[in-house]
Amino acid sequence: MTHVLSAGSPDRFGYEWHRYADMRPEYEEQFRRWTVHLGPEDWRGKCFLDVGCGTGRNSYWPMTYGAAGGKAIDVDDSSLAVARRNLAPFPAVSVEKKSAYEIDESAAYDLVFSIGVIHHLQFPERAIAQMARAAKPGGHVLIWVYGYENNEWIVRFFDPLRRALFSRMPIALVHHLSLYPSVALWIALRLGMGRIGYFELLRRLAFPHIRSIVFDQMLPKIAHYWPRATVEALLREAGLSDIKLNWVNEMSWSAIGTKPVADAAGR
Repeated sequence: MTHVLSAGSPDRFGYEWHRYADMRPEYEEQFRRWTVHLGPEDWRGKCFLDVGCGTGRNSYWPMTYGAAGGKAIDVDDSSLAVARRNLAPFPAVSVEKKSAYEIDESAAYDLVFSIGVIHHLQFPERAIAQMARAAKPGGHVLIWVYGYENNEWIVRFFDPLRRALFSRMPIALVHHLSLYPSVALWIALRLGMGRIGYFELLRRLAFPHIRSIVFDQMLPKIAHYWPRATVEALLREAGLSDIKLNWVNEMSWSAIGTKPVADAAGR
């Protein structure tokens, strides 16, 4: 799968997660929004697979809610080192180097989820098919991805700039350049820019967190912004049923589907 992985941005996100490795209280609120279909009680006693774990913070919160354990996977060594450190208090969570395309387990997990990863993949449908295969019959697959709705300006103006320029630059240079739009955004937020939910959330964040978000938008080689229908179709085509979607912060989609119980073969 080397040719597939190289089309994405694992090394670039690894730089980000190494630099922004700390755990912040506001990260739990973000996690709860991204996984809006699940409350803390829904994780209790469950076994999960975190696909594209980054710093491990999205595995950290389920363990504090009483999850039985699970596995967190990523392909970048820097990210994995941070994840192992953050998840050290929870020996029931293993951290492994593996891509979403390489999930080789069948019917093994109650919850399989991926936060902010699927929209950066060259072949998202393959990844979701592997996630669905790893879920137990009756288990759930959840993804959080960028939405197209309210992000049209990014798709039309910023995304071409990211693809043509920022995605080709050295990562350290992109990080330096991220300072300037971050300052501009910080000032604009203080002046009351934006009234949708996402901007209201940003207004409460510290400047380093704002910069990490701006940097995150600038560095990937691939970034898809999908309308609701496309997100729903990705889960349906993986054989999932009872699909539910929630518009998160009025700019992104959290989607969850159930693996049919009749699918006992572990598709």
